[in-house]
Amino acid sequence: MLLAREFIGYLSRQLVKRLTPQMFEVANIESASETIAAVIEEDLTVEDRLNDEVRELLEQYSEYMRREGVSYQEMFRRVKNQLLAQKKVIKASGRDTGDGMKLSRDKINDLAHKLVDVLRKSRVTRVRKDPNEVRLALVKEITDLLQMEERVDKAARQKIRSQKREITEGGDEYNLLHRRYYAEELKKLGIDLAQ
Repeated sequence: MLLAREFIGYLSRQLVKRLTPQMFEVANIESASETIAAVIEEDLTVEDRLNDEVRELLEQYSEYMRREGVSYQEMFRRVKNQLLAQKKVIKASGRDTGDGMKLSRDKINDLAHKLVDVLRKSRVTRVRKDPNEVRLALVKEITDLLQMEERVDKAARQKIRSQKREITEGGDEYNLLHRRYYAEELKKLGIDLAQ
């Protein structure tokens, strides 16, 4: 998933904190945060499942691709884009589309639409403003939080690159160090993901 579950939890708590009571009221802060986190997490896992589907499809054609000299990455990108279009899923990754953040502007807008729908239907929240006004506020807050997260992620990656020996990205050691440095950088900003 593009965003860590812990960060999704933090993001949802911050959205509730920043947008209540002016945009919507909540009967239970924890319940509202959990509802928002569930929507975001479910939406982001759709693309993860799609990636798994693409891998399974390409596995069936691995021999053909090897014989014909077709790049796995290129085929993965093509098949994924085709499935995204067929299933009408908005691509989550902003880096692929030139956006600086982990989530694309389109994905943030899509998430905001889904969140407004859920907030309007939920029994623990009451939307106080026009749905479009709430959506725009959600887009702004999500964007601000993701920009902060991007700076933290870059700082954690820089700490790993500054090690005396090279640590390969994607390996267990890299992931462990990234999690640790990521949490340290967030704590410098006064953010504890556990809260």
